Amino acid sequence: MALTLVLFSRTGCCLCQQLEQRLRRLELPWPLEVRRIDADPALRLRYDLEVPVLAAADPGSGGWRDLPRPSPRLQGEALGRWLERAMATAAQARLGPPSSD
Repeated sequence: MALTLVLFSRTGCCLCQQLEQRLRRLELPWPLEVRRIDADPALRLRYDLEVPVLAAADPGSGGWRDLPRPSPRLQGEALGRWLERAMATAAQARLGPPSSD
């Protein structure tokens, strides 16, 4: 299953901008998609006070799974290694629509 790394973000969120910049500096083996939650009422309801949120998405099924929150201190290669582990775990799980918990 080919995965996409998704960053749920919002306009004006400095933590979101910082994480996006750190991700773009890496040579990621997955495409990075930034989804702005303000444009989608369902995403805004789910992630309003949670952004930035990373998720592993399966473009074929449209499903995704939220990844654990990375430490804001993770940079460069350490962030890349953390992402590799998190995405590998997500790839082993069946991706579907996120639960509403």
